Amino acid sequence: MSEFLKACRKEPTSFTPIWLMRQAGRYQAEYRAIRSKVSFIELCKNSDLAAEVTLLPVQQFELDAAIVFADILLVLEPLGVGFSFTKEGGPVIEEPLRDSKAIDRLKENIQAEHSLAYVMQTLKKVRQALAGRIPLIGFSGAPFTLASYMIEGGGSRDYLHTKTLMYNDPAAFDVLMQKLSLAVIDYLKAQIKAGAQAVQLFDSWVGCLSPRDYQRFVLPHMKKVFAALGDHVPVIHFSTGNAALYPLMKEAGGHVIGIDWRVDLAEQWERLGDVALQGNLDPTFLLAPADELKGAAKTILDAANSRPGHIFNLGHGVLPPTSPDQVRMLVDYVHEQSAR
Repeated sequence: MSEFLKACRKEPTSFTPIWLMRQAGRYQAEYRAIRSKVSFIELCKNSDLAAEVTLLPVQQFELDAAIVFADILLVLEPLGVGFSFTKEGGPVIEEPLRDSKAIDRLKENIQAEHSLAYVMQTLKKVRQALAGRIPLIGFSGAPFTLASYMIEGGGSRDYLHTKTLMYNDPAAFDVLMQKLSLAVIDYLKAQIKAGAQAVQLFDSWVGCLSPRDYQRFVLPHMKKVFAALGDHVPVIHFSTGNAALYPLMKEAGGHVIGIDWRVDLAEQWERLGDVALQGNLDPTFLLAPADELKGAAKTILDAANSRPGHIFNLGHGVLPPTSPDQVRMLVDYVHEQSAR
């Protein structure tokens, strides 16, 4: 078993495994060259190109896992929700969902194995190319994060429309979360069948909620998602922006909790107890001088103290201005510093 999969299962490893969110992306010249010829959506839907992009970082750096190149919003299309991306890269929902009628029109069954077959083809091609060298991670947006995109019409700072619907028509919001939960379960099960050896749920926007609201509007649905996924492959549960939610996230489920840079890793582990942790370097340190970057990475490794179940990652994705040389330095340093 790979060091990454061992860490997911809280088993001892010979070094701390590392992969990075958005490890394939705009900071790579090779990725930018491909993107200059096709749109982002075209890239996601072309399994040959998506597989090539997925493999780029694991060919360039000694990463301990690959993550399939896709986007969390792809699952919206089979639900009947149209979207596009601006030139700046931000998503735009064509008809935001603001009431129960719009929610009722969402499709009940996305049949992800067929409706998102291009993602499954990418997974199969990458698994074949990796030939068992390192594991492959699949992923999906979590129901709340998907819901917030669909309601807001894109990204948001205050989540005004999402919370307004949530508080004014909680029954409609629950229906939306139920439909999205079923879609996410279907999508991730299809990815696992296609070759994903671990999956990550990105709840990137759930940090806008209070613990009370998470407990009422998110927790019951997430419990159902994790229960349905079971223990076939490790499941990583990631969010950012609100450390108060981590105990509730652990209650919801997941073999690994992904944490951001706003918390101390050792303190969170003490607080959460028996669970694997992923994180939690501030991505901006990849723009810092070498000694600052290494110092920040060492702080995290020291906090983990070689405890089984630590996967080194960023607290969110690699930033576009990042130099590939910095990524290589971080990956090599984590391996060298954590060797045991």
